[in-house]
Amino acid sequence: MRSLELFAGIGGIALAEQMAGIEVAGLCEYADYPRMILKKHWPDVPLFKDVTKLDREELTNAGIEPGSIDIVSGGFPCQPFSIAGKRRGTKDDRDLWPEMFRIIKQIWPTWVVGENVANFANMELDRTLSDLESAGYQARAFVLPACAVDAPHQRLRTFIVAHSNRKGQLQSQGTDQDQRRWACNGSEVLADAGGKRWQTSGHDEFGNIANRQSKRQFSTTGGTPAKWQPEPSVGRVADGVPNRMDRLKALGNAVVPQQILPIFKAIVQIEDIKND
Repeated sequence: MRSLELFAGIGGIALAEQMAGIEVAGLCEYADYPRMILKKHWPDVPLFKDVTKLDREELTNAGIEPGSIDIVSGGFPCQPFSIAGKRRGTKDDRDLWPEMFRIIKQIWPTWVVGENVANFANMELDRTLSDLESAGYQARAFVLPACAVDAPHQRLRTFIVAHSNRKGQLQSQGTDQDQRRWACNGSEVLADAGGKRWQTSGHDEFGNIANRQSKRQFSTTGGTPAKWQPEPSVGRVADGVPNRMDRLKALGNAVVPQQILPIFKAIVQIEDIKND
């Protein structure tokens, strides 16, 4: 399987794809510092800059046949939806889901995997799911915290997975338009078309398993957590040093590879079953 990753950042999603056995065929990222990271780790993969100018012709000129792409993935910008911002949604110039959807319709991949902040589910998730369904995809969305894969922080993220074959493995429970759910860790998490979000017993308002964090093992001295440390401690970040600040920003925007890895593993398993 081959993927095209949009809004690649420093390659968290691309790394997860590689870990699942998926070939990263192309990357697209606008910011300069993350582009340096991508060039270092994927020197032979075509790297595009402006998603608003990316199309079939540019892909073909770079040696990527659009029909060879099985997955279009990407964490489209979160600033229009993040609770840390003004939450202007579609009125924000950084709302770039329409550009990702445009490319999806030009390439027609079998799979689409999107990522955004948790609050995206409260704002524009219905638009994204409706867009994908209008193009013939079955789409599901759910919220997962990074602590679900033993990271020492919550880092809730909304993940959207869509498949073009309505007879595939992502058949819905109930009616396709009225109910969109995905089972996760024994619970049903996320969205229905009526706008009710994360309403499951035993979960907090973010769909997170109750008391999950209290069961994690953390260092009480500020050192390395007892489990694993996907990000540097504050002591390794120097205020006022440009490259360190760029690094911190890039890490903050990145997707924890282990958090999205189960999605790509499941996609590979489904495709292996279909091809047997």
